[in-house]
Amino acid sequence: MGAFSSRAVTKLRHAARGHERATHDKRRSARRGIVQFPVTLLPWIVGLIVLAVWYLVTMSGRVNALILPAPGDVFSSLMGGLSSGIYLKNTLVTVQESVFGFLLAVAVALPLGYGLAKSRLLAITFQPYLAAGQAIPAIVIAPLLILWLGYGMLPIMLVCTLVVLFLLIINTIFGVQSIDPALTDAARVEGAAGWSMLAHIEFPLALPAILAAIRTGFTLSITGALVGEFVGGGDQGLGALILIAKNQYNMPLMFSTLVVLGILAAVYYGLTWLLVRLANAIYY
Repeated sequence: MGAFSSRAVTKLRHAARGHERATHDKRRSARRGIVQFPVTLLPWIVGLIVLAVWYLVTMSGRVNALILPAPGDVFSSLMGGLSSGIYLKNTLVTVQESVFGFLLAVAVALPLGYGLAKSRLLAITFQPYLAAGQAIPAIVIAPLLILWLGYGMLPIMLVCTLVVLFLLIINTIFGVQSIDPALTDAARVEGAAGWSMLAHIEFPLALPAILAAIRTGFTLSITGALVGEFVGGGDQGLGALILIAKNQYNMPLMFSTLVVLGILAAVYYGLTWLLVRLANAIYY
């Protein structure tokens, strides 16, 4: 077991580094002859352009403020919400719902996806139900969960789980099934079986596909939380804040809440980027 672990992990790291080096060389050769530009400035440039167009359109007076508020009004609403603590309170509620729902989806999807990838019988039995469940929109399932479980965090958390579950399962299946059989055969020759095969061979090789789903699914879990908050009709969470703004025709509040949601999604995406870097440092 110890000899297998050391030898197999070493081979995996060498193979991954060789693949990464080859990919990097291809990208570098493709960029030759192109004038280098600080690409990190591009998002800021696009944002400034959008802000300038937004300002000019609202200042022209051709668009009603009930349709598109001025940037200054949105900024004032954002600062007021931050200073009063409204955004902090409601953001924490949405974060709890989305994070717990996402973690539950991961806990269900990884073992289920692995089982479906390894067992033809399980795949034949459960995949039709998974496909049917994915075809039903979350906004249809959310009222049922609220009727069955009542109002509160639990049904909204389950909506978040359902929104990202299918994506995680499919990518887990793809990651496991795309492993080169020659590697698993070589690992068996070395004595790998069961848990050692999963921990040292299958999981590291399937990890890129799983991480790709995690990067998308973690951000998508915010959508599940908003759907649950919209349907639940409560007074907590960023989704509830948007509903309140809509009912009051308070467009600056609605737009500033959208800004908070955008920042929250960026934070989620940044956290998954750090997770990918950590996984690369551990396994490669």
